[in-house]
Amino acid sequence: MVVRRKPEIMSPAGYWPQLRAAIEAGADSVYFGLHHFTARAKVGFGLDELPEVMQTLHRRGVRGFVTFNTLVFDHELREAARTLAAIAEAGADAIIVQDLGVLKMARAIAPDLELHASTQMSITNADGVRLAERFGASRVTLARELSLAEVRAVRAATDCELEIFVHGALCVAYSGQCFSSEAWGGRSANRGQCAQACRLPYQMIVDGKLQPLGDARYLLSPGDLFALRQVPEIVEIGISALKIEGRYKDAEYVALATRAYREAVDAAWEGRTASVDRAREIELEQVYSRGFGPYFLTGTNHQEVVRGRAPRHRGVLMGRVSRVADDGIWIETAETHAVSPLKPGDGVVFDAADWRSPEEPEEGGRVFEVKDRGKALEVRFANGSIRAGRIHRGDLLWRTHDPETDKAAKPYLEPAAPVRKQPARVRAVASEGEPLTTEWRAGEVTVTVRSEAALGPARNRALDEAFLVEQFGRLGNTPYELVSVELEAEAAVFAPSAMLNQVRREAVERLQEAQGKLPSRVIHHVEPELPDSPASANQEPALHLLVRTPEQMEAAIELRPASLTLDYLDLYGLRPSIEKVRAAGIAVRVAAPRVIKPGEERIVNFLLGCDCPILVRSAGLLDALRERSHPELIGDFSLNAANALTVAELLALGLAVVTPTHDLNGDQVSRLARESGADRMEAVAYQHLPVFHTEHCVFCRFLSSGTSYRDCGRPCESHRVSLSDDKGRAHPVMADVGCRNTVFGAEAQEASRHLEAWLEAGIRRFRLEFVHESAEQVTRVTRAFEETLAGRRTPAELGEQLRRLSPQGSTEGSLYVPEGYRTLPVLQ
Repeated sequence: MVVRRKPEIMSPAGYWPQLRAAIEAGADSVYFGLHHFTARAKVGFGLDELPEVMQTLHRRGVRGFVTFNTLVFDHELREAARTLAAIAEAGADAIIVQDLGVLKMARAIAPDLELHASTQMSITNADGVRLAERFGASRVTLARELSLAEVRAVRAATDCELEIFVHGALCVAYSGQCFSSEAWGGRSANRGQCAQACRLPYQMIVDGKLQPLGDARYLLSPGDLFALRQVPEIVEIGISALKIEGRYKDAEYVALATRAYREAVDAAWEGRTASVDRAREIELEQVYSRGFGPYFLTGTNHQEVVRGRAPRHRGVLMGRVSRVADDGIWIETAETHAVSPLKPGDGVVFDAADWRSPEEPEEGGRVFEVKDRGKALEVRFANGSIRAGRIHRGDLLWRTHDPETDKAAKPYLEPAAPVRKQPARVRAVASEGEPLTTEWRAGEVTVTVRSEAALGPARNRALDEAFLVEQFGRLGNTPYELVSVELEAEAAVFAPSAMLNQVRREAVERLQEAQGKLPSRVIHHVEPELPDSPASANQEPALHLLVRTPEQMEAAIELRPASLTLDYLDLYGLRPSIEKVRAAGIAVRVAAPRVIKPGEERIVNFLLGCDCPILVRSAGLLDALRERSHPELIGDFSLNAANALTVAELLALGLAVVTPTHDLNGDQVSRLARESGADRMEAVAYQHLPVFHTEHCVFCRFLSSGTSYRDCGRPCESHRVSLSDDKGRAHPVMADVGCRNTVFGAEAQEASRHLEAWLEAGIRRFRLEFVHESAEQVTRVTRAFEETLAGRRTPAELGEQLRRLSPQGSTEGSLYVPEGYRTLPVLQ
């Protein structure tokens, strides 16, 4: 049974300024990374700084969580093990982990170190929570795409601590399921190197024609999460931690966001009805936002998640240009002006997204003068600071900086004394002829302090609780505030003020010393051991095809592959296709969705009812099938198996075969096959890399006026859609049974340069995946691979033919091996 506790406010820290701001503004815990093994690679602390970080936090009663939330490659496992031990020794309260193998290794190294499952694990239901618990996680950060109703369902089904994001940037893709940076720049988002391709402009191609989008050019760039109004419900559900995004944000953002959610949680916990102050909301918009909303937390509304006008911080909308004059710009004000008026010194930008090219710089600057013109404002700027000719009637005016916001944050950034105070409770025992004995408690720490001199009899004023409160309450610039005093006195005794002051000063020193002391932990300095890989059988290479349309299936049946995987939008349309493939004497498999949410359990039952092997794409589904009778299970790339430890754990959970994560390059795939057993490996040799997997549906957003699958008219079933980038590449988009979209890379990623090495490593199962290819293209691509594997065509000739056959050419993509990579050590 879950013990209801007041939820934590969990704040981000890129470095010391943000960490100190989080402390002063009231965070219960702070999460931060080191310079490696973290999903925000550009910020973080050095390992040598970690003891000081933890002492700083603990002396203020704040917990510190280290993000270790990236995939780890085999050659890094020894370094990862040493780093995990050092993190435990430095006193970290928990580590946040993505990689299943690392989770298992961390439990072995530091059995009493708290482990948290990262949102990078893409956990969306109670089955996923249970799998994380099997590996030692005591807390799970749920995916940001869940509604509060779905979070409530997960809460009801598990006792594990749950954590959700409540504020900050949203990724368009499920965390852990984005390969755009890997595909287009060799920078893995699962390795902390996100290039934010979702924040770029795209055009939408529908059935071969350009779809007008108005000002929504950034159609994969969501707004920022703002859940201050949902805090009472979140607290009532029983969430353990409310997480604020933003390890790349500045200290002002951390301070003001932390303060806002601190106040909201305190009010909700105490049962006070607290409406969200509009001025406080504007303050948070001002410090950083791309447009606020609760988005998925309040249910699906595809018209709201992505507005698409701009991809960057906008601040606060102040109005719209109504007139451009020689000496000033006239603004028809928005409602925000009444709460937080535009004034001289504010920084602003004019937004002309509906006519200006995304590459053009926007006009803006510091406001010099503001004049009230009745129903409008006249805004003036210093001479030459803006070009009025580039400003048009109808442009939006955003305030990007407000000096008042800096003032609001300053007390938490440059405090003369600690702003955040820890409650201190004192119990005192007074006996004549004995020293005064006091027990001071702050948080989890208790210290005992005795006076140097004995107490004498009272001649005038006897020692009482009021006098102790008066003397012990003088905590001034210390990080404590006295909240209670209990006195046990056998007789009327006297204690001079000097004695009590000395006791108070010593108590503060001892509390700080005790809180800053590193915890005593059991740490096993173990070397990671890779499981013995079985000898590979000398089998003939085999092709396994994955198709997404009936036309592709018909062509694939004629090709007679080793297996045929059906990955259809409509699960219930699968049965006739399954029977058709079976009737042809070909092994048939069905692909599961990459995400399964509460209420979608029928999908699991349907997949089992197909009575054929299942391509498993989520850890939650894998856990759900552990205790149930099922055919063969094949683990897909989305399980993010990046090292032999993780592969071994996935196989132990019931998988027959594992597909390596797309974060591995071609050489790493070979190494993983050797270390894990090539017989248990299925490598994808041709595909359009699934660059974004998103809850947001572009079909619903731009081809309907509906808000969800209930009222969108299902345009995904009747239209073919691609997103064209600034290089003219058209990236196909397809919906799945859960109405989630996958954006696929335009070029076909193919492995011709690595086939020989993969064969030498023992890999014999090669998968070819098709998206928008025609039946003829399916046939010709497959035949080219057959001829190459049979020795009738060289890999170089295969690569050349695939460049001609693929609709938009081909690429080595994520399989590219950087120069010097092969000199990296191999873990033996």
